[in-house]
Amino acid sequence: MSRDSKLHRWHHRMNFVESLYLGEIFRGMGITMSHMLRNLFWTKDMPTVQYPEEHRDYSDRFRGRHRLMQREDGTEKCVACMMCSTACPSDCIHITAGEHEDPSIEKYPETFEIDLLRCVYCGFCEEACPVDAIRMDTGIYEIAGTSREQFYVNKEFLLNNNQQGTL
Repeated sequence: MSRDSKLHRWHHRMNFVESLYLGEIFRGMGITMSHMLRNLFWTKDMPTVQYPEEHRDYSDRFRGRHRLMQREDGTEKCVACMMCSTACPSDCIHITAGEHEDPSIEKYPETFEIDLLRCVYCGFCEEACPVDAIRMDTGIYEIAGTSREQFYVNKEFLLNNNQQGTL
């Protein structure tokens, strides 16, 4: 069988009505209308959550917002070893180390800041910390703010980050 006869067998010339694609247009419009009517009249079957009235249930393993742990005396556990900022793939953790007045503690973070808009919530900072100073177990998943500056959190915010709410 020649090449031209194979092409002719699979390809036929469309007549005028077929070239308008009216059948396909009506079929597509029918699918669109059926979806629209289903969304209008059967809203209980939709996967959309009516936020903020409804909240999605999260797994216990889901990582929430960061927090810094404290010692019994109220000081932060962080020893400014920079392991969390080194392990962070998005480079969102910035620490400035300072000398601690207690000789048993070598360093402490003078500043500890996290840019939450850059964070990918991977948990590498939590895994890298040798003293269990940073955790992502606050249970706070809804993070909202009105400006970019509100998503740049400091040490005081991270030490008191156990309450629900906006930034």
